[in-house]
Formats: sequence, C-alpha cells, structure tokens
Amino acid sequence: MKLSIIIPVFNEKKTLEEILNRVLAVNIEKEILIVDDFSTDGTRDLYPLFQSDEIKVILQKKNQGKGSAVKTGIAAANGDYIIIQDADLEYDPQDYKKLLNPIIQGKAKVVYGSRFLGEHKFSSFAHFIGNKVLTVITNILYGIKITDMETCYKLIPTDLAKTLDIKSKKFDMEPEITAKISKKGYKILEVPISYKGRAFDEGKKISWKDAFSAIWTLVKYKFTKI
Repeated sequence: MKLSIIIPVFNEKKTLEEILNRVLAVNIEKEILIVDDFSTDGTRDLYPLFQSDEIKVILQKKNQGKGSAVKTGIAAANGDYIIIQDADLEYDPQDYKKLLNPIIQGKAKVVYGSRFLGEHKFSSFAHFIGNKVLTVITNILYGIKITDMETCYKLIPTDLAKTLDIKSKKFDMEPEITAKISKKGYKILEVPISYKGRAFDEGKKISWKDAFSAIWTLVKYKFTKI
C-alpha cells in the first residue's frame, strides 16, 4: 500500500529539513508531495538540497492558502491513500503506521489521528477549547462521533479524496473535508496520536477568525448537496 504524503508549505525554512528527514525515516512505501504556497522566506532555496526519488516539489505561482495547496497535492497524488503533513513539527510522522493499521486490517476506509486520545500538548487553552467546540458542532450537525475534527492527520483513500473537490482556500479546508466525507456515508475511525502544538511566536498561523470560518463551513455543507 502506497501512501501519498502531502506537505503544504508556506515560509517554513526553519523546520522544513527536519520534517522531511522525519517523513523520509518512516519505513513505508510512499511519495512525498511538497506543495509550496509561494514561500518568501528562503524556503524555496532549500528544495534543491533534498535529493530523493520519493520527493516531488510543486511550486504555487502565488499564495493561495493551505486549502489550495492541499487540493493541488491531492490532484498530483498517485498513492492508494493520502495524508496531510504540516511542516511545523507539531505532528509525528512515526504515527503513520498507527493510522494505516486499521486500513490494513480491513476495519475502516477513513482514519483520523486524534490528538485528544493520545499524548498532546496544545499551545494554549484557547486552542484546546476551540478544537473541542468545533468537534462538538461537527458531531451534532453530521450525526457522527469523533473527538478531533481539526486534526491534520486524516488518512483518506486517494480516489475518495479526488472526489471531494475542495473549495476552501485556507484552514476551513479541515471542516469541509470532514463534512463531505460524512455526507458521502463514510465512517471515520480514530486512533490516538502524539501532538506538540507550537505558539504564534513559533510560527503558528491559525487564529480565532479561522474558527468562525470553520463554523460557517460546517453549517454551509450541512445544507449543501454533495
């Protein structure tokens, strides 16, 4: 089973080498799709340094947001499953195998890595509460039972991912993906993962404005035909 690992990148010069080394160290069949969303901090100068048949770099011609970068990565993916890997070191690629196990065992087709079921360290209490609230709203609107809607680690069949037609350009991509998967009738299985959140002064980009956008996205797709 081949895993397509999509890494949306925007100004991650400080962490790019480390995250790529961590992903490359995972002993599974994989392709690594780096989608650079028009970085301006020197990140793009680093790509020639990474020589691996497993790595493909896609350069966006302008900054369009994380959702757009992920959509570009999905379109280019040719593995059996896709997973999104943020470049900020908050998530541990060694958890890939935890997510793949239920797939291999035939227990699920869609698997999320839940930060609330595993060891976690959120950057602030506000982010912790925000994630909880968004997950509760998701469960109520879509009649599902998950603990972490906003998780980056969503393991999805590539053929399903290519049908999602992601419209969101920014961080509201996460609720859009969950909404569409749920409306298509797929059950989401969760497994515990580790998480070490970073603060804004360390480069974290999501804010409370994104939370309101996420709520609107959840409500919108509840009443939108998929």
